[in-house]
Amino acid sequence: MYVIALTGGIASGKSTVARRLVEHGAVLIDSDVLARRVVEPGTPGLAAIREAFGPEVLRPDGTLDREALGARIFHDDEARRTLNAIVHPAVKELGARLRAEAVAANPAAIIVHDIPLLVESGRADEPFDLVIVTEAPKKTRIARLVDERGLDPVHADARVESQATDEERRAIADVVIDTSGSIAKTMSQVDAVWGRVREEIAAR
Repeated sequence: MYVIALTGGIASGKSTVARRLVEHGAVLIDSDVLARRVVEPGTPGLAAIREAFGPEVLRPDGTLDREALGARIFHDDEARRTLNAIVHPAVKELGARLRAEAVAANPAAIIVHDIPLLVESGRADEPFDLVIVTEAPKKTRIARLVDERGLDPVHADARVESQATDEERRAIADVVIDTSGSIAKTMSQVDAVWGRVREEIAAR
């Protein structure tokens, strides 16, 4: 087993890098996907959110109203910490279970944990074999949020500013992939990292 942590700010190109690693044969465990799974109806996570934030953060069908919850936590650090204390441990536990399943199926698996909030969640000290950080200039990321996700520029700027800084992410990085250029340039950087991983595994 070889475990890679993949992180980076919003709209910094993590999904593009993750897709390329999967094409090479990696098993992807996506924390954003897990974060949705751990708050599905009937989960302890959703019950804890309802208890902490009230029934107004649920839709009539019992699912989580992400917009309502987002509005509650966006400018409230204490509320955000409360939510993170519910979601992050559940995501970590589910991710560990999926990793164990992947290794049971293939003991030589190369596993990529896509963890957008690796710095913010305090998980950077976990025993990863490699930490990859995706990076692009702030103006590029804001433009992507506006053009690709339909955010207004003010909201896009606020989303970028609410996360860890590039310096904080670089401090935990083994590899930084610059996604500000062409897709081809990004892919070539990922391919080089994959070659490095294969060499490290062969040398063990």
